[in-house]
Amino acid sequence: MDPLLETTRKIALVNDASQAVLSSVDLDEVLHQILAIIRDHFPLQSATVLLLDKAKQNLVVRAHLGHSQLEPGFRVPVEKGLTGAACRLRQPIYAADVTKDPRYFPNAPGTGSELAIPLTVRDEVRGVLDLQCKPEDAFDPATIDLFTLLATQASMAVENARVHALERRRGAQLEAINAVARQTTAVLDLDELLTVVCNALLEWFRVDHVAVLLAEGEGVRLRAHQGRLTPNFTGSAALAPGEGLCSRALAAGRSVLENDVHNSVGYFPGFQETQSEMCVPLIFFGEKLGVLALDSAQKDAFEPEDQRPLESVADICAAAIQNTNHFDRMKQLAYVDGLTGIHNRRFFEMRIVEELERAGRFQGRIAIIMADIDHFKKLNDEFGHLLGDEVLRSVSSILRQQLRKMDLVCRYGGDEFAIVAPETSGANALRVAEKLRRQVEVHVYPGVALPVTISCGVAEYPVNGMSRDEIMAAADRALYSAKQAGRNRVASATLKKEVSAS
Repeated sequence: MDPLLETTRKIALVNDASQAVLSSVDLDEVLHQILAIIRDHFPLQSATVLLLDKAKQNLVVRAHLGHSQLEPGFRVPVEKGLTGAACRLRQPIYAADVTKDPRYFPNAPGTGSELAIPLTVRDEVRGVLDLQCKPEDAFDPATIDLFTLLATQASMAVENARVHALERRRGAQLEAINAVARQTTAVLDLDELLTVVCNALLEWFRVDHVAVLLAEGEGVRLRAHQGRLTPNFTGSAALAPGEGLCSRALAAGRSVLENDVHNSVGYFPGFQETQSEMCVPLIFFGEKLGVLALDSAQKDAFEPEDQRPLESVADICAAAIQNTNHFDRMKQLAYVDGLTGIHNRRFFEMRIVEELERAGRFQGRIAIIMADIDHFKKLNDEFGHLLGDEVLRSVSSILRQQLRKMDLVCRYGGDEFAIVAPETSGANALRVAEKLRRQVEVHVYPGVALPVTISCGVAEYPVNGMSRDEIMAAADRALYSAKQAGRNRVASATLKKEVSAS
């Protein structure tokens, strides 16, 4: 062939390939165009582009034209075939007669010769262009040089598509980060916040399940989870220190990514279908609050590039969780009596309405105990307000310690206390009030020479009233009755009798 014509031909082919590369950022479309150009100008049996999967050290068929058993997605280990040799050695590998080359990996019957050219970008192998012909010795040096030029165009297509996909993914990740920030910053209830976090991550990231575990002592406890996977636990699961990827991430203060959890030492199987898991610690100004756990039912579901945006999301979530904690503390302060440390009347008024509504729905009963300290004004006048305050704190502590966790004791005002005892009859409440009276009476109050005692009034819902006002009025009348009868005693609105001090 005329050298000038050959040169012109090479320039035309390379130009066509360049135009194909510039025509689209869709990798499959560009690769098929390049392979079509090659096929139209050369009598090839097959032309294939394989991309390198570094993690698994496989070459994966991405585009193919011609007769071959290699379908898209087919994997060839880098240790096998001429394609593997081209990848490992980073240079074109040519077998003029494949039957005499032990590296040949048969995939197209009747192949006589094969040429494998690495696709490199900045000295890094991204894949291989593999060309096969039926005749032996079908590729002369000039043709190999030309295909090497075309492989460079294919390499550019791979790199352009990678950069475009990365930018598009980064854009989606930034949008996801902003969306999570918008959805979480205004939520001040912790349970609601954790549900919002789970749903937002499911919407914006490619995961099948999201769980939030919060620090509890040295370990972590599951507080919320959403998704499509099947839990291996019931209720609120807890992980001991060092158990599971979550504990490891929290202890180390950095993300843990496992793309095959079954090969991970110490993995805790939270969900049946999980194949991959990423755990991102929730840290706010050095304080370890918990962990975000993202699970996928697919192996190799997470890319290293996923880690940074998820850590940004975790930072936003940690700040939001800390905000809810501050709000809870402020709310608790609003409902706690500053002197005694027990709940105040504001909290009592809120809770009694809730308890009455619950009892009404389920035909339950509630006991109310009203108590105040006998002759408290005299005690204050004689010993001063500082000792009076100590007496209030001591009586509050006694009442709180002697009641059940489900019971509520509040400072109702001054030296008066109100107790709500759910699922308690008037008769049982009467015995509880008498126990409280005895404990207050026998307690030693340093610096107070006068006896410290209380009087109590007991009323029961629904026996003594159906509304808040009715039941409180009944308890007040019982308390007044106890005081009128001599103080240091308990009176019941139900039984209309007093229990005297023994």
